[in-house]
Amino acid sequence: MSIVRLAILTWCFVLAATFAAAQPLRIAAASDLQAALPGLAAQFEKDTGHRVAITFGSSGNFFTQLQNGAPFDLFLSADIDYPRQLERDGRAETGSVYEYATGRIVLWTRNESPIDLTRGLIVLTDPAVHKIAIANPEHAPYGRAAIAALRHEQVYERVQSKLVRGENISQAAQFVQSGNADVGIVALSVALAPAMKNSGRFVEIPERFYPPIDQAAVVVAASRQKAVAHQFVEFLKQPASVRTLQSFGFVVPRR
Repeated sequence: MSIVRLAILTWCFVLAATFAAAQPLRIAAASDLQAALPGLAAQFEKDTGHRVAITFGSSGNFFTQLQNGAPFDLFLSADIDYPRQLERDGRAETGSVYEYATGRIVLWTRNESPIDLTRGLIVLTDPAVHKIAIANPEHAPYGRAAIAALRHEQVYERVQSKLVRGENISQAAQFVQSGNADVGIVALSVALAPAMKNSGRFVEIPERFYPPIDQAAVVVAASRQKAVAHQFVEFLKQPASVRTLQSFGFVVPRR
């Protein structure tokens, strides 16, 4: 091999490595992580030097996008079934599904609201409650959990016409926080976010009312940052990361 050709090849490898290093780790994250994940990502960047770019949305929409080749490296889903399906379809790296938490739902209203949340879901049948915000159950796990809880308490048929659906759990929370809905069934992690915590009050909906909201991470098969993606998953397992997730109401499985 000539010296010139060797120099060109070496330069190409250097450019490729530089390009890879310049790319952030692209994470598609469920909206219930909107309060917890930015701080975790900032700590990961500080610890490793790798940049992180987060896009929040509904897990179902991300699932569809990833099936169609969306350019993400890591998927943090609010429904473990989506990562499992991506793995079965070859869209996620085999063996990379990691259950990082289980979510919970609450009944939330503004501080000035007269609604008595201590009555539980039956309060939603009162004539004074006109609109109830939930996430869209077609693609948001928290929306499906809300419907399941309403059915469990046998009030779904009576309140169905009052339901207003957000594109994801964060949008559902915005509906009720802004006054466009009287009350909402939202993620506990969202209710514990500073803005929601200071502007409203909530009661937890018993976990037996709805199927477990098991959440999982998975490394995208087409990612060019697989090593960094795996590194972030390992970072989520660290005690400090676990404590952060727990502080936002997530139940973290024991390892």
